Amino acid sequence: MHSLSFGRSRVALAIASIALLTACAGDEATSSDPSPASLIVVQGTNQAVQGGKELPNAIVLRVLTTDGKPVEKVPIGFTVATGGGSVTPGSVLTDANGEARTKWVLGPTTPEQSLRAEVAGIDPVTINATAIVPTEIVIAQGNNQSARVSTILPTSVVVRVVGVNNTPIIGVPVAFQVTAGAGVITPQSALTNSFGEVSVKWTLGPTAGINTVTASVANLSPAPVVATATP
Repeated sequence: MHSLSFGRSRVALAIASIALLTACAGDEATSSDPSPASLIVVQGTNQAVQGGKELPNAIVLRVLTTDGKPVEKVPIGFTVATGGGSVTPGSVLTDANGEARTKWVLGPTTPEQSLRAEVAGIDPVTINATAIVPTEIVIAQGNNQSARVSTILPTSVVVRVVGVNNTPIIGVPVAFQVTAGAGVITPQSALTNSFGEVSVKWTLGPTAGINTVTASVANLSPAPVVATATP
């Protein structure tokens, strides 16, 4: 009888030991799970593109542990901070390299724009970009011509819309208005092409003298174009 009790005690002790080891192993596994410690920008900061357009390169961030190892399956949230653009997707899980990427479309009118990236428990980071917006209307061709009254000028009038560093602005509506001479512009409005330009035909008015047209883009000073109608 004593022998049987002793045997049962040894079995119980063995089971308890196994349970304790299993629990310790579980605690060790939990404590060794990598914890996010830093968020860094890998790609995409300080880009520039026309306002309202998507940046040429995706925004890429990486989550690291304290010893610089990547952390997988960590959600990174992206929020437009300034500029009024949009980001897609707004939340991304990091991959095996600890990286997440998103696409950023800049707002249409504010030059300096920013994006905020956040991971729980880590200081957020800010990514900056520059939106190239219209700053000037340039008369590229057709100013100071002359032709007989009621006839079309020999050279089309071409205006160019540009931003900083003379960068052409694409897809911007330009409106034309006859301000003197009672002539006709065709078309009266159009979108700028890949060179930032719009081309129109100008039929002068029926009376000899100075004819003028203005080319207008929202938020910019109109650009005057002058022609002379001869008898």
